[in-house]
Amino acid sequence: MLLLIDSLPILAQAAVITVFLAIVSMVMGLIIGLFVALARISSNQWFRRLAMAYVSLIRGTPLLVQIYVVYYGLPQVGISLDPIPSGILALSINAGAYLSESFRAAIESVDKGQMEASFSLGMTYPEALRRIILPQCIRTALPTVGNTFIGLLKDTSLVSVITVTELLQSASLIIARTFQPLLLYLEVGFIYWVFSTGFSMIQDRIELRAARHVRK
Repeated sequence: MLLLIDSLPILAQAAVITVFLAIVSMVMGLIIGLFVALARISSNQWFRRLAMAYVSLIRGTPLLVQIYVVYYGLPQVGISLDPIPSGILALSINAGAYLSESFRAAIESVDKGQMEASFSLGMTYPEALRRIILPQCIRTALPTVGNTFIGLLKDTSLVSVITVTELLQSASLIIARTFQPLLLYLEVGFIYWVFSTGFSMIQDRIELRAARHVRK
């Protein structure tokens, strides 16, 4: 028990880095996912093919391999990144592929007549997307987006392989001194569970507010 208490401040600091990695990667992933989703439904066949290739490649390869490619592979082509930027980039690219499918499905679920009605009112395509289509898509995609973020939060543990001192890496460093892996890994698992449960509750509240807004 004393070990768990003594290690808590160190793990708490590492947990802040874990949440930071997840939030920044999620924001970047949302931006990537939205643009890729728009490319997937574009009338330009080259945009569609590039988007499909990106999604297929990222979803078809392990995140750990993607992290290694970014951190160890990019320097061979003259792009060297520190561990934290490398981890964020890899996590963002991975999340963007999954989020793009959520956005694409949400956009396609909106009645096409709404886009035609927007054009009849004199709106441009970007205006119709921003004012009519995307607000509806966001509500539809909320559950998937929330689940992606929770998964991303846990996936941050993989960046420990490139020496990012997040939650799992900090626990491993403590274990190397104390030789108490069971207690510390259980403590780390509990912290991840607390975060995941907390964000799930936030997600439920957001979805509830969105549903009430739709009913109004």
